[in-house]
Amino acid sequence: MAKVAAALSLSLLIFSFIPGGTLMMVNGQKSWCVAKPSSDQATLLANINFACSQVDCRVMQKGCPCFSPDNLMNHASVAMNLYYQAKGRNKWNCDFRGSGLVVITNPRYADCIYD
Repeated sequence: MAKVAAALSLSLLIFSFIPGGTLMMVNGQKSWCVAKPSSDQATLLANINFACSQVDCRVMQKGCPCFSPDNLMNHASVAMNLYYQAKGRNKWNCDFRGSGLVVITNPRYADCIYD
């Protein structure tokens, strides 16, 4: 009985990979990367520049689904999440020098899809 309980507890803590590189928790929760609300503007801009040098950030261009609201917090979160997804959704791919935050609630809004 104790072994079963220990195995069940451990399984709730272990992440598993599914085809396509999406990281999901055993209980089925996905994760996303967003900018910490306490991040300063210089950090947000640096995160956008870094992430967008590594991944395609066209969804943030004017007239595209993730352009609005047009502010650094929103654009940094979108760019950071694009990078996080592209790199395999590992927690270290959302660090951004301590300014990233892994969340389990989908941050999508309007037509801006974070999946």
